[in-house]
Amino acid sequence: MQFDDDADLDTSEVNDARGSRIPGGRATVGGGIVGVVALLLGLFFGVGPEQLGLSSDTTTPGTHSSSQAQVNQSCRTGSDANTKDDCRIVAVVNSVQDYWSQELPRHGSRYSSARTVFFTGRVNTACGAATSAVGPFYCPGDRQVYLDLGFFDELRTKFGSSGGPFAQAYVVAHEYGHHVQNLTGTLSRSQDGRQGADSNAVKVELQADCYAGVWARRATTPPDKTSGRPLLSRLTDQDIKDGLDAAAAVGDDRIQQKFQGRVTPETWTHGSARQRQQWFYTGYRAGDMARCDTFAR
Repeated sequence: MQFDDDADLDTSEVNDARGSRIPGGRATVGGGIVGVVALLLGLFFGVGPEQLGLSSDTTTPGTHSSSQAQVNQSCRTGSDANTKDDCRIVAVVNSVQDYWSQELPRHGSRYSSARTVFFTGRVNTACGAATSAVGPFYCPGDRQVYLDLGFFDELRTKFGSSGGPFAQAYVVAHEYGHHVQNLTGTLSRSQDGRQGADSNAVKVELQADCYAGVWARRATTPPDKTSGRPLLSRLTDQDIKDGLDAAAAVGDDRIQQKFQGRVTPETWTHGSARQRQQWFYTGYRAGDMARCDTFAR
């Protein structure tokens, strides 16, 4: 995964709240192991914390000035993205949004930008308060993606992903897939209170995986506004393999087997490892969001 060294990064699309003191923000779920398992299964690569009954504190995170200034100063070009983890995420956010801002109008919808919030420990959002334990998520209430960068280490060490820069990119692209769903009106279909392998919740998550694959196919084509060349200059077969491996690592069946010792499809919220790989690859192979209708299958 290689970015154009001379491309400019737009750090305004990221709010770096790492190190800020978040008042209140207690994340509350059911006590004991049941609550822990629900937390693990409920929100990895998902949408707002209110789905798990987390705290309804709606204080939004403020930017931590020193952290934001550091990102603004250190993440200037594609060269920085090729050498620094947080700058890489900035570049992926830029690339994903560049793509969807051009693609979505072709399908009759207007794209509006969504910021990514870097945080550590816990964060308050328009969807409620959450801790890092819930993993990355998108909040439709404030149209922001929330990400503790430490999750990427856990993706490898706790969930068995091979890791790699594109595994990180897949996570970000999946969350922006939820933003696209929010803009097109699809995201609300997951809010019917149902779980299980054939539920709308699973279909929404699999479609976000497919949208991540669509971006991956087209990521090396949108021209950078400054240089005229694509921000993301190269993706390799190994990058796509890392993305597929990350998708499988957070399949409901794998997480359930690891943390509760059995697989219960009736409680799935995100889809199996095989399904997540299949839909990511469907999007990647087709490069067309029209091929991502998980509700028709």
